[in-house]
Amino acid sequence: MTDRNNTRTVKIGDRVIGGGNPILIQSMTNTRTEDTEATVAQILKLERAGCEIVRCTVPTKEAADSLREIKKRVHIPVVADIHFDHRMALMAIEAGADKVRINPGNIGGTERLKEVVKAASERGIPIRVGVNGGSLEKDILAKYGGVTAKGLAESAMDKVRMLEETGFSDIVISVKSSDVILCADA
Repeated sequence: MTDRNNTRTVKIGDRVIGGGNPILIQSMTNTRTEDTEATVAQILKLERAGCEIVRCTVPTKEAADSLREIKKRVHIPVVADIHFDHRMALMAIEAGADKVRINPGNIGGTERLKEVVKAASERGIPIRVGVNGGSLEKDILAKYGGVTAKGLAESAMDKVRMLEETGFSDIVISVKSSDVILCADA
């Protein structure tokens, strides 16, 4: 097992993770991010409960626009959760997201990935890549005969490689599985 103190540090807003820093509590809103009032209220409640980083989904231009106001009214870093559309990542970065969560493999190709990386680099915003046991690529499932720690790790490292090939290294890796031991092994 890798010593977590030997990891790279990454700054997310005014918080720092990795490199032996304390593990921070993160949650995700379940409001429509376009609903600024409901999202802010939920984040403030999460803050009171001890949340230190929050993630909001950004599926629309309206959600990206709401991030700007949300950021003004909360006290913890806000991560924009992006699915498929690189334009949402660009808008979220412009609106002040402290980190973006993307899947480099489904953001729309290398040129679009490079646009997101350029915008994140210019603003010093890290990119989180995530792998979930419930959504592993079919070829990896076939290669390993299902969800395995090696398959999760390979998928994560493939996404890291895609980012590193663009010259980007301010990367956070998330590996999730409903099986806690499998997740820790990955």
